[in-house]
Amino acid sequence: MRLDTSYFTAGGPGRRPAVLLGHGFGGSKDEVRGQAETLARHGYAVLTWSARGFGRSTGRIGLNAPDGEVADVRKLVDWLATRPEVRLDAPGDPRVGITGVSYGGAISLLAAGYDHRIDAIAPRETYWNLSDALFPGDVYKKLWAGIFFTSGATPLTGGLGGAPATAPTPAPSGASGSPDSTSGPANPSAGQPAGSGATAADPLCGRFTAAICDLYKRVAEAGRPDAAAEAQLTALSPAAVGARIKVPALIVQGQTDSLFTLDQSDAMARALRANGAPVKVDWISGGHDGGDTEDARVDARVTAWFDHYLKGDTATGTGPAFRVTRTGGLNSTDGSVVLRGASGAAYPGLHGTRTRRYALSGGAQRVTSPAGGSPPGISAVPGAGGLTQLSQFGAGLALDFPGQSASFDSAQLRHAVTLTGAPEVSVKVATDAPDAVLFAKLYDLGPDGKQTLPASLATPVRVAGSPQGTTVRLHLPAVDHAFAGGHRLRLVLSTTDLGYASPAAPSVLTVSLADPRLTVPTDPGLTADATPLPVWVWVLPPLAVAAAAALLLTGRRRGRPRPADPALAAVPLQITGLSKKYAKAADRYAVRELSFRVEPGQVLGLLGPNGAGKTTTLRMLMGLIRPDEGEIRIFGEAVRPGAPVLSRVGAFVEGAGFLPHLTGRANLDLYWQATGRPAEDAHLAEALEIAGLGDALDRAVRTYSQGMRQRLAIAQAMLGLPDLLILDEPTNGLDPPQIREMREVMIRYAGAGRTVIVSSHLLAEVEQSCTHLVVMDRGRLVTAGPVAEIVGSADTVLVGVDGEVPQSAVDKVAALPGVATVVREEDGLLAVLDGMSASRLVAELVRLDIPVSQVGPHRRLEDAFLTLIGGTA
Repeated sequence: MRLDTSYFTAGGPGRRPAVLLGHGFGGSKDEVRGQAETLARHGYAVLTWSARGFGRSTGRIGLNAPDGEVADVRKLVDWLATRPEVRLDAPGDPRVGITGVSYGGAISLLAAGYDHRIDAIAPRETYWNLSDALFPGDVYKKLWAGIFFTSGATPLTGGLGGAPATAPTPAPSGASGSPDSTSGPANPSAGQPAGSGATAADPLCGRFTAAICDLYKRVAEAGRPDAAAEAQLTALSPAAVGARIKVPALIVQGQTDSLFTLDQSDAMARALRANGAPVKVDWISGGHDGGDTEDARVDARVTAWFDHYLKGDTATGTGPAFRVTRTGGLNSTDGSVVLRGASGAAYPGLHGTRTRRYALSGGAQRVTSPAGGSPPGISAVPGAGGLTQLSQFGAGLALDFPGQSASFDSAQLRHAVTLTGAPEVSVKVATDAPDAVLFAKLYDLGPDGKQTLPASLATPVRVAGSPQGTTVRLHLPAVDHAFAGGHRLRLVLSTTDLGYASPAAPSVLTVSLADPRLTVPTDPGLTADATPLPVWVWVLPPLAVAAAAALLLTGRRRGRPRPADPALAAVPLQITGLSKKYAKAADRYAVRELSFRVEPGQVLGLLGPNGAGKTTTLRMLMGLIRPDEGEIRIFGEAVRPGAPVLSRVGAFVEGAGFLPHLTGRANLDLYWQATGRPAEDAHLAEALEIAGLGDALDRAVRTYSQGMRQRLAIAQAMLGLPDLLILDEPTNGLDPPQIREMREVMIRYAGAGRTVIVSSHLLAEVEQSCTHLVVMDRGRLVTAGPVAEIVGSADTVLVGVDGEVPQSAVDKVAALPGVATVVREEDGLLAVLDGMSASRLVAELVRLDIPVSQVGPHRRLEDAFLTLIGGTA
């Protein structure tokens, strides 16, 4: 058989670690090309391939069979060991990691279990036991199984195996500066041909092996798994070799995922941790059902993981032991949900670090299981993940039919509680049927009666029939969800679900609570990450089930944005080679070749005379105008108009617009409500304290003076405490006490680890409030550095003289070798030295008959500023 591969490396001397990138089911090597190029530029040799039966590779789909897809990966590792640019741990043993999403995530685990040469893995959105994933609770997950079998059942054009084998062959590299690329077919497996046992003419099996095809047909016809099917899928799963996987593993799993739920990653983490392997867990927002899979952030974390464990760069952090992404509102800029993270020092598992118990009420209830399981209730719908993420805002597809479902409610919550993990409850099920299938869901029931299903997930369970009743301990879906005070928890048991197979024969069940206590796991030790500031609210369009199903196959193949630069992920701002020409001017620049960097915790003053390019720089930084050359990166992400990373920035540049007929308070409230974030996250009291508007806050803005509008705009910029705060002339219109308060606020704000950039003409205030300076003149950078160094620099001296110094004498001093600039001051000369010592300068001044009375370093920012720009301001 032939395997289609591509190889990426950035060239250069020395050996480097290698990374194997696997793709998702139904995709090919092309979907991971962007990540491969980024990793190659970051110093890795990267090999991608299309798995058997996908892309241009031949062979048949064996669902990561040991003698098929796993053997292919072992041959790819063999090939990497022959490359002269790949680092070796021993002859034939390359330093190599492997990562991938879904199908590619499973092969990363299996490769580590079957090949001891794998050094680190990062499985994403994948399974630990495929049998448990497709047959949870002994119930057949028919919708997902049918989707995947259909996507792989179409015949593969061009033959299915037995083609001559070749090694990867060089192909022309891309554009200058991009990683070198090779591509071509390979023969990774010298054993039994993957097409053995099946014929290309079989329209039912398509590209699957005969064994997988027979399994699917058998289970689909029966509507439930048999022992042979469960054993067969378990043998193909990472769980089968779990005891052998002992390498560092970054486990990334989706919350919006009814295919591979969080219990799969939990089983994975527990098994690998028991082996002694370093393990960290990241619950992302999206998943196979759709939603935001946070590719840029996760790609950066995977890169850091490999840097630490493959490159041996122990200074590179690998992130928290556990991180969960939470929903923080709506953002109309790009039609997305605003995401926030919470992190912990240890992975809590699905049982949490603490538990709370809530009493459920409701007596025994009779429900029916209809013939053929129709009409079915609805929980998750593949492809509708975007709507699932918005369930807490009133959108959702969950549906339970009366007569087919029973419900049990808690009392109203006196306090909010955040569920992190899998709740548990014991129920009793009685029926005369041989068995029964139930789908358990935990709803969030609001005071208005509106109920939402977190992550749109249900737990299926098959119960043995008993007229007297069978007690079952239910493990409800693992989710992360905040229940607000005043809400209720509602347990629903339904007899049907669109995604699963129910018994064909009708039956009647009596369900009741065996124990009214519902156990809810929590992890109160989780710490919220710095929260981004979204902008205006967007209007949610209706989404139907049919539309979601129609978009499923294309929706699974996500377009991957280029990841941010992981090396700059913690850097608030880096500007590199920034240039902007004046309109209609071919050679006149407002900003030219500007480069500087701002670190966390700094208060940076941006200084320069009028026309220096300060405001133009700030407008480019905010994405309001585009630079002609260069780039701006905020926390590693490139800035462009409407870039999502701008939600982490609060700014006041060239004034702010307010609704004049509303009060100042109403304007701030309206702005914050539009972000969709909780009112307590606004930190409104702190912002109002800075504004200092007093009773005027409750007057219409049209009655405000210019100074009052200025203060209101500053308060608006600080709402939500953004990670990067940009203020353009913030003290205009403020009186001295408010200026002092503003100074103290900026210092405190940066002291909490945030960053402030301030542009101002009040040099005395800048000197007292800023830790660092960037000085510009005529669009160019003059100097940058700590205030103390610039103001009290050893190479800048103030020379006191007796009497007036003529300009001709000043010019002679400026012409001396080793003197950069000289300007006249009231009490003498201010000189910047470039190689000349202060004592030598005094000798030269005496030689030029300049009467020197004293000499020392200057200590005023005004003096330093005038010296740096040559006194032209």
